[in-house]
Amino acid sequence: MLIVGFPAAMFATNCYVVATGPGQECLVVDPGIGIDDQLDAVLREHRLQPVAVLLTHGHLDHTFSVTPVCGARGIPAYIHADDRYRLEDPISTLGPQLSEMFAGRLTWTEPDDVRVLADGSVLDLAGIQLVVDHAPGHTEGSVLFRTAGSGGTAGSGGTTADEPVCLTGDVLFAGSIGRTDLSGGDHAAMQQSLRTKVLPLADETVVLPGHGPQTTIGRERVSNPYLLDLTRSAPTRGV
Repeated sequence: MLIVGFPAAMFATNCYVVATGPGQECLVVDPGIGIDDQLDAVLREHRLQPVAVLLTHGHLDHTFSVTPVCGARGIPAYIHADDRYRLEDPISTLGPQLSEMFAGRLTWTEPDDVRVLADGSVLDLAGIQLVVDHAPGHTEGSVLFRTAGSGGTAGSGGTTADEPVCLTGDVLFAGSIGRTDLSGGDHAAMQQSLRTKVLPLADETVVLPGHGPQTTIGRERVSNPYLLDLTRSAPTRGV
């Protein structure tokens, strides 16, 4: 599998391009603000043809370019049902502080073809199978996209590896987790998502987050303070 990642022009949101290899169909994950030129360069370099856009959640820094990317190629966008409403008017869902930043500066139209995701769904697109794990907390409809078997690591030139991969959006970062104080955030739901969807993943799973560098589940399990708090507070079982 080939995965190429690069940061957007604002908020350093990671956009990923996922394919089985050069010259194949591909998936675009979280096309944020000002990614157009970088995305086109990656597609040209690796001779890739997008067939769908996957959204880990509905915040504008992850969805800003979804409509032009989909519209230029006639492809669908996928988002969890609980974040579907965010594509109708993303500015109104940001909260007053961030809404003011974009007020009057953005004319928004949602993609023509939006398809909703559900927990446990298996996507079979571009020759790739990805499992969808609903992981609310950062938003109501945040999801993880993970490979069940072999995967790849992200880089400016694209690399390959045999480890399983999980695109975590703003659920899990290297050394941190997504904030829960924005509209739709829920701290208790985030803890439950980390406990039931993140911690059970294999240590060798490569984590490709929505912001910042890649990491692994094993590394985060022993160093991420938010995961450590959960494991320390977990009830012990009698023998």
